[in-house]
Amino acid sequence: MWLQVSFLCLSFLTLSSHSQVEDRASLRRSNDPTGRCHYTFTVASPQESSCPGSSMKSEMDGVLSRLTLLEALVSGLIAGVDGATGSGVKPGRDEGLQTAFAQVTGERKQLQQDKEHLSWQNQELQRRLSELSQEAESLRQMPCHQKHTSGGPQHEGRPASDPAYDSGNGSYQEMKAEVTEVRASRLIPDGNHNLSDCGQLLSVGDPVLHRKADSITGKYGVWLQDPDPQGSVYTNKTVWRIDTVGKDVRQLFAYEDIDQFSRGFPMKVLLLPEPVESTGATVYRGSLYYQRKRSRTLIRYDLASESVAARLELPHAGFHGQYPYSWGGYTDIDLAVDEQGLWAIYSTSKAKGAIVISQLDPESLGMKKSWETNIRKNTVANAFMVCGRLYTVASYIALNTTINYVYDTATGVRRAAAIPFKNKYRYNSMLDYNHAHRKLYAWDNFHMVTYDVRLGRANS
Repeated sequence: MWLQVSFLCLSFLTLSSHSQVEDRASLRRSNDPTGRCHYTFTVASPQESSCPGSSMKSEMDGVLSRLTLLEALVSGLIAGVDGATGSGVKPGRDEGLQTAFAQVTGERKQLQQDKEHLSWQNQELQRRLSELSQEAESLRQMPCHQKHTSGGPQHEGRPASDPAYDSGNGSYQEMKAEVTEVRASRLIPDGNHNLSDCGQLLSVGDPVLHRKADSITGKYGVWLQDPDPQGSVYTNKTVWRIDTVGKDVRQLFAYEDIDQFSRGFPMKVLLLPEPVESTGATVYRGSLYYQRKRSRTLIRYDLASESVAARLELPHAGFHGQYPYSWGGYTDIDLAVDEQGLWAIYSTSKAKGAIVISQLDPESLGMKKSWETNIRKNTVANAFMVCGRLYTVASYIALNTTINYVYDTATGVRRAAAIPFKNKYRYNSMLDYNHAHRKLYAWDNFHMVTYDVRLGRANS
């Protein structure tokens, strides 16, 4: 017994010495079931972190901890979805989807409309091609009378700037097959016409083609002859042409007569000092009258001296797209000539878009008198003056349209009309009356044409 106690004491001393090194050693004393005293020492192992077979509980605790964390996350997610629904996030997302869907639907509808428009344009081009082919074939079958001179055609003095100057050009030769050549004598009024007689417009004939432009600059423009030329430099046979497609329109082409015009051989090209706005220009008494680009300024350009002779700021007139004709083209101010002189057709803010007619002095451009009609300018395709009366055209693209309104400056009365009018080439951008030749001059989608007109007595 003593030895056992001694051994235990020795062991205790030994363990006590080790406890100075290892703080985690401990001694526990307790009685066993028989009443004997037992001393138990507990020392942490320096090599093993845990005893084999004793980690099951800790792993279960870890699994339970992770499960608890996962349940918390799931509960948080569910609570977050419910909160988002309650705060309007989901409806906002749905609204965004609906907006995107509406945008895509609109784009699809627009693409479908563009497709239908392109299909219509394709059909129109095919139809026009068929018409041109038939016209060319009929012209080829007509007898051709040509006069040849030993020296051949003379081109000296004709500028190469004209698109049709080079007669050897293949495109020009192709264009010649489509042009109906009209002798200059056909434009001279018959001797039995009494031009001093004015009357109402009774009818307009079918268009007669004189030339077709061969480049994009000829989409629309101005072409006409002077009904009352002054001086000996130019005559009433001289043809004037301006291609009004471009940013800086200044070239004025002069042709000796209608025959040279049809062939595309200008005798001169004048460079205007200030650019032209749209297709409202006219020629009268040896001068070109036109609207300066991006302004309400009217210019009288003397053709003989090739200089500006007068200018006028047309009071309150709309310009550059404020009050154009229905086809657009910045046709706010349209200058016209008839038996009674020079006219300006335009509108003002006071007239609220209704057509205003002003008679101008051809020398100074001073205003003589004005009339305010109740015809909306942007509802008609074009207009011209005959014997002091304004006539308007209903459509610029319809093949068969009408001259739909007449305004008489003598009485100040407007009345409806239904005079048949034909846009053969479906884009009529210029219309002017020549009282000397009793014709309308028009520029219809690259084609320069004339219409014969018939007048009746004013009181008939």
